[in-house]
Amino acid sequence: MRIGPILTAIIVTVMVYLFVMERDTLLAIAGADVAETKAETTLTEDARPAILVQAIHSAAQPVDSGLVLRGRTEAFRLLDVKSETFGQIISQPLRKGLLVEKGELLCELDPGTKQAALSEAKARLAEAKANKQVSSELVKKGFTSETDLLAREAALETAQAAVVRAEKDISYLRIAAPFSGLLESDTAEFGELMQTGAVCARIIALDPIKLVGFANEAQIVKLNVGTAAGARLVSGQQIAGQVTFLSRSADPRTRTYRVEITAPNPKLEVRDGATAEIYISLSGETGHLLPQSALTLDDAGRLGVRTVENGVAGFMPVAIMQDVREGVWVSGLPDQVDVIVVGQEYVTDGRAVTASFKEDAS
Repeated sequence: MRIGPILTAIIVTVMVYLFVMERDTLLAIAGADVAETKAETTLTEDARPAILVQAIHSAAQPVDSGLVLRGRTEAFRLLDVKSETFGQIISQPLRKGLLVEKGELLCELDPGTKQAALSEAKARLAEAKANKQVSSELVKKGFTSETDLLAREAALETAQAAVVRAEKDISYLRIAAPFSGLLESDTAEFGELMQTGAVCARIIALDPIKLVGFANEAQIVKLNVGTAAGARLVSGQQIAGQVTFLSRSADPRTRTYRVEITAPNPKLEVRDGATAEIYISLSGETGHLLPQSALTLDDAGRLGVRTVENGVAGFMPVAIMQDVREGVWVSGLPDQVDVIVVGQEYVTDGRAVTASFKEDAS
């Protein structure tokens, strides 16, 4: 009798019995094996060696940042000096480009009959004084009314006003420079008949010089009067000064605010109306200066850097403040942080790393 077929039949019968009658027990045993396998796999992954990276110790620093505005230069003063009376010019003209001092004579007018008008006004004043004196004595003696005295007093005041007007009119015959500056035009020509309100000369003051720019709503709130500023002109000239005026009212067309910077111009090299690129420094901002290569992206596409803390890598998002020759200034990091600068592309959050620092290597 052959035993092989009998054993095979017994084994098959037992397997069928277990699969049908003891199915739950078999699945439990299989699940335990899978869990054990997963635990072993996890243990193997956690036991991976730490990745070697290079990092730097970075500390927040004040950032030398600023705003750049397009603008122009503007004369500190520009005035058309006009006549306040009429008459013929009797002074020799001064030619444009000449430097004049405050109070220097620009134009002189012929007095004509103005001196005679002054003499007449003084005579009428003397007469009014005498009449008022006589009227005052008569009122005391009762020979005239107080109304007559009041009329004499009014005539006296009128005569006094006439003398003041005549003297003032004569003082207008000499037209002087109201401030020191350059003549932007010739003064009125000798023999010319000048009317009241006519221009004697145009005078311009360029020291100091004004720089005028226009800031938008987001920029104007960052500026303060007294802040250091400068400008580069198209000619290559550079000048430095400080903010002296910030407009409180926006231009209705451009919605921008006027910003004025005053800068010394002792040699008068900077001209009025020149195009200028104005730079205004900002203070109070801090950031980290990092190599541009340290920047990376996370899985969500955010810009940031990989950091090291207690031997574990992490990701911190940053915002770029400005690019400079030494690297890039960023914000969004704590005051003290260790930033991975080599190997950051090969680590993920929570990955164990072994960091060597540039300072330590040196």
